[in-house]
Amino acid sequence: MIKWPITTVCCLVSDGVGLHNAGATPHGFIQRVHYYSSGRLTLTTDLHPWLVLKHTTGLSRTRALELVQHAGSAQLAIDLDQPALVDLGISPETAAALRRFDQAALDSDLKWLEHPTHHFVPHGSAQYPALLAKIPDPPLGLYVVGEIALLNHPQIAMVGSRNPTKQGEENAAAFAHYLAESGFGITSGLARGIDAACHRGALASSGLTVAVCGTGLDDVYPRSHIALATEVAERGALVSEFSTQTLPHKGNFPQRNRIISGLSVGVLVVEAAYRSGSLITARYAGEQGREIFAVPGSIHNPMARGCHRLIRDGARLVESGSDILEELGHLTRTALDDNDSSKPARSDSGAALSDDHYILLHSLGYEPSTIDQLCSRTGLTADAVSSMLLILELQGHVLVTDGGRYVRADKKENK
Repeated sequence: MIKWPITTVCCLVSDGVGLHNAGATPHGFIQRVHYYSSGRLTLTTDLHPWLVLKHTTGLSRTRALELVQHAGSAQLAIDLDQPALVDLGISPETAAALRRFDQAALDSDLKWLEHPTHHFVPHGSAQYPALLAKIPDPPLGLYVVGEIALLNHPQIAMVGSRNPTKQGEENAAAFAHYLAESGFGITSGLARGIDAACHRGALASSGLTVAVCGTGLDDVYPRSHIALATEVAERGALVSEFSTQTLPHKGNFPQRNRIISGLSVGVLVVEAAYRSGSLITARYAGEQGREIFAVPGSIHNPMARGCHRLIRDGARLVESGSDILEELGHLTRTALDDNDSSKPARSDSGAALSDDHYILLHSLGYEPSTIDQLCSRTGLTADAVSSMLLILELQGHVLVTDGGRYVRADKKENK
């Protein structure tokens, strides 16, 4: 994982004291400057004016970005006087609110930003995700816990039901495991069900994962995912456009879905009901020009009807992770080549196989075998064999025959 050394400088500015050292503004409040470097200075951002825009009542993110574009910077935007703001189409009430923004909320953000792994990445900065910047309604800025560099890594969004079937959860974890091993970051929403399975699948592969949240990052929702969120932050990134102290609200989650798709090169829907919120993410993906993939299921499973609906509407039906790599795998090749020469051996479909996977694969012939037979041949448990068979099936090494028996596919593996 890429490490970005971080030095933080906090400048206290109040009523003209020390203005010449801190680059003061007419607002005269606390400013915070983050320097991100990789051996040299690559970005300097004054966050204060961005947070003023963020906490101005009545100022939409679209309007705020228009102001910044017109003025030339966030600082110049908040320095515009009220007549100039009104001339630009800002209502008198919002123009006045810009002078009396929510200082308590801004102070909460600043306190949260004191932690060295907490960041605010404003639109237009070098670390702002390039793909996200191009969507029709990009966030004004992103609150991030963890690795900022991950936001520009090729990502696959994976979404689905909060109440999936056991098979749906297993499929989600296996697809995430495979795609993460193949070089993609796995992006999801930290929700119960499919989202959690996707994050855990990526983490189990020692891969990268990003969780886009519908609340402020000073708390975790749902609370049952505190341990999962901690692991994601340590080995990936938590992301939100919502400021600190933002509580869960049903309107926040469809809004965050555009970020899940916007960060990603494609969206995979694993299991979803006909009116699932996951279809909102898929709709955003279509509007943003992203690839849409869906895993089919039984016609008797109500949790598969959303995926079938997407497939009817033109989403690509996927039965294995290699189906996705056929479309998007080229996007990760450069990132994989940048790794050191001690990379693990990889299968033909791009993902590393463990020793146990090879043992299982070599114990499997071209005659159908049951899980019990494979357990007897390998000494592995039934749960381990079932999990590995699912991964091998996704990679295209194994086929399932009628009656739930398994055979080797006609492909060679390299070790």
